[in-house]
Amino acid sequence: QVQLVESGGGLVRPGGSLTLSCAASGSIFSIYSMGWYRQAPGKQREFVAQIHSGGNTNHADSVLGRFAISRDNSKNTVYLQMNSLKPEDTAVYFCNAVSPMTGEVYWGQGTQVTVSS
Repeated sequence: QVQLVESGGGLVRPGGSLTLSCAASGSIFSIYSMGWYRQAPGKQREFVAQIHSGGNTNHADSVLGRFAISRDNSKNTVYLQMNSLKPEDTAVYFCNAVSPMTGEVYWGQGTQVTVSS
């Protein structure tokens, strides 16, 4: 099993930056696909970014060029670097992990990102 703990959320002004971190348990972190999703009030949870075990990444069109997902396998941590933040980026951001063995999806508790002037 995988346990995920997000951190780094907070209040930022439009145009600012934040970096979210997601620390994962276990010794086989490197084989999991990792992702970031977000959910704004009254809206569905949406995909933000994903990084696969091989290092290739995908980013939602809404964040492409502004956000970047990365991982540090030595620290069992995945990051989401967020730049040029907009008010519409305001949401609870969730980290997830997908097991390559079972397809099981694990979720963190979420961290609030608020972009407001």
